[in-house]
Amino acid sequence: MTVETINPATGKVEYRHELMTAAQVDATLAAAQQAFPAWAALSLAERGKVLRAVGVELRRRREDIQRIMTAEMGKLRKEALAEVDKCAGACDYYADHAADYLHDQPVSTDGQRSYVRYEPIGCVLAVMPWNFPIWQVFRFLAPALMAGNVAVLKHASNVPRCADAIAEVLAAAGLPAGVFGVLHIDNEQAAEVIRDARVAAVTLTGSERAGRSVAANAGSQLKKSVMELGGSDAFIVLDDADLDKTVAGAVASRFGNAGQTCIAAKRFIVQEGIADEFVKRFVEAAAKLRLGDPQDDATTLAPMARQDLRDELHKQVQASVAKGAKVLLGGEPDASHAGYPASILDAVAPGMPAYEEELFGPVASILRVKDDAEAVRVANDTTFGLGGSVWTRDVDRGDRIARQLQVGAAFVNAIVRSDVRLPFGGTKRSGFGRELAEHGIHEFMNIKSVYIA
Repeated sequence: MTVETINPATGKVEYRHELMTAAQVDATLAAAQQAFPAWAALSLAERGKVLRAVGVELRRRREDIQRIMTAEMGKLRKEALAEVDKCAGACDYYADHAADYLHDQPVSTDGQRSYVRYEPIGCVLAVMPWNFPIWQVFRFLAPALMAGNVAVLKHASNVPRCADAIAEVLAAAGLPAGVFGVLHIDNEQAAEVIRDARVAAVTLTGSERAGRSVAANAGSQLKKSVMELGGSDAFIVLDDADLDKTVAGAVASRFGNAGQTCIAAKRFIVQEGIADEFVKRFVEAAAKLRLGDPQDDATTLAPMARQDLRDELHKQVQASVAKGAKVLLGGEPDASHAGYPASILDAVAPGMPAYEEELFGPVASILRVKDDAEAVRVANDTTFGLGGSVWTRDVDRGDRIARQLQVGAAFVNAIVRSDVRLPFGGTKRSGFGRELAEHGIHEFMNIKSVYIA
């Protein structure tokens, strides 16, 4: 089967490739199985040497990789370069700090000696999305490789060359053959791979629908899985917020990556005392964003990754307006192939898609509340639980509210972001399990208790 990728900025076919045959999939899994024992047997220092070399190679190829990212999913050049740099930093971090997370941990018992030991489990299948086509992979891969696991990647169908670029970087850095493999396969083939005995675990970043399917399949095989799914993060603006910093954060969080970020601020919950001024400044700042060629540094808003995604977003906007939401900015597709302008909806209320659903694109929803208690109630009035932020001059007040948010990550006076030093993941229908830091690196390990009498 031939798969085409379309440049979202031009609408032109960018690349064609064939899906892998069953024999090619089998060969990739066999190579991973064969490579695992030797890779797991290496010391942390030896694996760390390879990871540092990966970081060097990423930085060396950053311009080439960003061009591929931009062509395949429309990311702004500066955003793509920053993404590559973040991946390189993650490689350095886990090369330097994996030992802090993986050393034997002594436990006091009535035995002569007891400790907890962390051991790799084998091959991890990663089912990854297109919105951060390099970072999403390295977010799981750098810790997994340092833990001694091997991995195979089933990337989103519209970013095949990003997957291949990652494989090329790893090979050039000296990663042994078989330790990482790319599977150009469809969803039915991926389901078969999950059931393959050579796959020990599965990690997925994607939609709730995809998460339900993959998690059910993995569960039926009694395989560990980590699910990082959708989000509708609250951005809570308290009545004492510093509006200069808050508006800048609002624009960056909602409209970065064309709004196609799971942890982007999507619901702006603003206290009445400051709402009018915040909304005025927010609209003014967002109106300055300009769609255009993602390779042009003057462009400040990327196109959406695919035309069908743009059209689905617009349907959500239209349905919200039909139920009473007011368009303050944007609200109509751009004339380009997959562009959607920065858009802001006011008077958003329960029952509207802008309130109930994830708007995975550059559309912000304004929800006005009276006080702290109502802000918390509205923030938690969602099936999602990925992240949320609170903006206030009183950090103790912000901390009190952050503690009440039903999310995997709560930030005060900063936009929600992934950080190699902090565990990342969600609660409720935003998924389960963690990536990054100590909690993430342990997800795909056998946590073994050893007791010596």
